[in-house]
Amino acid sequence: MLTVENVQAYYDTAHILDGTSLEVATGEVLGLLGRNGMGKTTLVRTIAGVTPPRQADGTITWQGEDITHLESYEIARRGIGYVPQGRRVFGSLSVVENLDVIARPPAHDMGEAWSVERVFEFFPRLEERKTSLARTLSGGEQQMLAIGRALMINPSLLLMDEPSEGLAPIILGIIRDTLLSLKGSGLSILLVEQNLGLALALADRLLLMSEHGKIVWEGTPDELKADQMAMSTHLGV
Repeated sequence: MLTVENVQAYYDTAHILDGTSLEVATGEVLGLLGRNGMGKTTLVRTIAGVTPPRQADGTITWQGEDITHLESYEIARRGIGYVPQGRRVFGSLSVVENLDVIARPPAHDMGEAWSVERVFEFFPRLEERKTSLARTLSGGEQQMLAIGRALMINPSLLLMDEPSEGLAPIILGIIRDTLLSLKGSGLSILLVEQNLGLALALADRLLLMSEHGKIVWEGTPDELKADQMAMSTHLGV
């Protein structure tokens, strides 16, 4: 479904990704773990076509099409949704406006399409706050809105960058259950996460990233739990 091959990416002259490669299969949840500063956020921004960073080399292929140098809106229209680190909702717009402004018809054959009403079924709290400005929402509510907004393009792949960041345990449980439901629906997800427990619960396969975006370990959640050396060396666990 998605293939990233030998990607090189920079912030100005800082070389962040030096030959990063990975694949996400149809219906797979791929977890990407690593210490801070290894390039995880840079990678998902590069896939989503968000600048900075600047991609200097390598290819990104989506369902057989080279999307390496497409604009972010062109990538989104092909069915790749993006939930950025830090939520980045449109603070001056209401909850409903945040969802409506990005709505797109499905770019592929799928089951039930995403709509505002369907997002509210997943996140009833958003319906309660539907006329509120996004900047007035709590951190957890903003994370729900960021996920709902990404779903409104009717993606077949969701890029998620640290969805658990800064969340209270009760909200984290809601997000976890939501992501499990999305996984059960067959949605492919590339999950960048610092919360090891969440990644182990959700991912079908895990990658560990080291300096300059190097993938240094690959395996299942059970294999990672059994590999104390890998967790200690690359995650500090």
